[in-house]
Amino acid sequence: MADPIEPSTSSSDPNSIPIPTAILHPRREPFEHGLLTIQKLIFNDPVQALTPLKQKFASPSTQRVDSAALAELLQISFDHSRLVLETLASVLHSESDPLVTALPDDVDSIGADLRDLILFLYIQSYKRLLPRSHKDSAAVADVWPSMSAFDGYLSALSPLQLVRSNSRRYMPSQADEEAHQLSYLQKHLANILSLLSEHVEGESEESLVLTMEGFEHLGFLIQFGDKGSGGVPLSQAAPFFANSDPDMPAAPVPVSQVHDWLLQTIASSLESITEKVSAKENGSPSGSDQDIAMADASPSSAKASPSARSPCFVEGVSKSSYVKQASDLKSSSVKVINCHDSTIYILAPLRYAIIYGCSDATIVLGAVGKAVRVEHCERVHVIIAAKRVCIANCRECVFFLGVNQRPLFVGDNHKLQVAPYNTYYSQLEEHLTEVGIVSTINRWDEALSISVIDPHDSLSHPAGVSDAQSESATCLDPDQLTNFLIPNWFENESTGSTKDNPFPLPDAYMTSQQRNQKNLSEIKQMLREAPLEENWKRELSSALHVYFKDWLYASGNIRQLYCLQGD
Repeated sequence: MADPIEPSTSSSDPNSIPIPTAILHPRREPFEHGLLTIQKLIFNDPVQALTPLKQKFASPSTQRVDSAALAELLQISFDHSRLVLETLASVLHSESDPLVTALPDDVDSIGADLRDLILFLYIQSYKRLLPRSHKDSAAVADVWPSMSAFDGYLSALSPLQLVRSNSRRYMPSQADEEAHQLSYLQKHLANILSLLSEHVEGESEESLVLTMEGFEHLGFLIQFGDKGSGGVPLSQAAPFFANSDPDMPAAPVPVSQVHDWLLQTIASSLESITEKVSAKENGSPSGSDQDIAMADASPSSAKASPSARSPCFVEGVSKSSYVKQASDLKSSSVKVINCHDSTIYILAPLRYAIIYGCSDATIVLGAVGKAVRVEHCERVHVIIAAKRVCIANCRECVFFLGVNQRPLFVGDNHKLQVAPYNTYYSQLEEHLTEVGIVSTINRWDEALSISVIDPHDSLSHPAGVSDAQSESATCLDPDQLTNFLIPNWFENESTGSTKDNPFPLPDAYMTSQQRNQKNLSEIKQMLREAPLEENWKRELSSALHVYFKDWLYASGNIRQLYCLQGD
């Protein structure tokens, strides 16, 4: 439930601007899923760079910017222009925007709202909060290998070693990241407002004003309370627009007034967040803490967040199988962090998902309607049905994809493979429909690779290394693709109708599966008809069981059998 928005005023200053008691939060989605590693989008002076865009498309008849116009103005390729629009659509605050609801073939022509596009391009200058250094580097070196398994690797640490040397205890918390994002917005607020403002002719000093519609576009970056876009409209929290007549257009407000009110509101929110962080570091419990502590290395280490705004964490699962379905989650966003040597099933309709710092695991995500980001993972098999996916700084991973947009590869990736989606569960098609994924469109093999160097994160590449295109993924050999079977733990509760993989397999993979199935049937038939005496049949059966058991142990799948027995 969203916090009540009640203006409060200072009794010592009757002219002070009312400040809402609800905390102002940054929207996490643009900062977590909306940053692109395209160097031409990183502006030294965003105002100077974006003002021509504003001037060219500011007239009422051209408030939207299509792919061609964007590519021409920013001097980027059409592929990158399309990527900008698709990424923006995945993090927009308004579900009714035409870009969000556009069919894949219409995205380029529909284009983006000018003000949303300006805000999106502006925050490409954002720098992520750096992890804190580990307090016991000797202990880390003792636990984790200090040498990379890859010859000629550019850096001393692999992506996962970097993550492991900064365990979650020393990584930025949700509250730390939120404070960092608010501080960024506080620093750049004047520039952002100037780009959203309109000029009023006259001799008045207040020549820049902001309309209520323009102010509402700040909802791309900030929100009050915990409901996000489903809560109170941003303008209703502002004293200068709150009581506007819905039948009459609200009068524009001087930008200086909006700036002062937002600065005070951000400062108040930062103070509140800082108090929570300090209380947590001092060991004081806080019932409203957004950053929920997780039990280490246990299947129970996943907990739902206290609000729809906060993600559900699945963290520290080790040598175990873990499953959650839709009824177990109270959030539409999931973060799978630091899980190792395990099998994770999140069988639910989601908006966003992040997989971070995992190794030697199989992770199955249900239907993710906005965006998935997989980062700093090693030897992980990821099975995803999603609108879009971004893969960064991963090694020796295989991605089984059912995606409506081209998979994006950024950062320092090595020896990755992609394959078509290869599983199903009973409610999959229902979940795909709920989040807007079209199973007849699968662009799993149309990888788009951009920069190795991430300008938003100085830890994603070795210092002094020149930029280059990120290593893309190769397609899994069709003979290596097998169907991944998800156990039906909830058979009595299941109401879904999905009986098979809803994403059609490409011809080469379908032919290979049919051939393998035929070979298996022929072998079974030969064994059944083999003219063997009973004792030889028993020996053959025993030998097959031994080899199968050896495979179970060698592959690690024996653990799943134990987990299934425990369930």
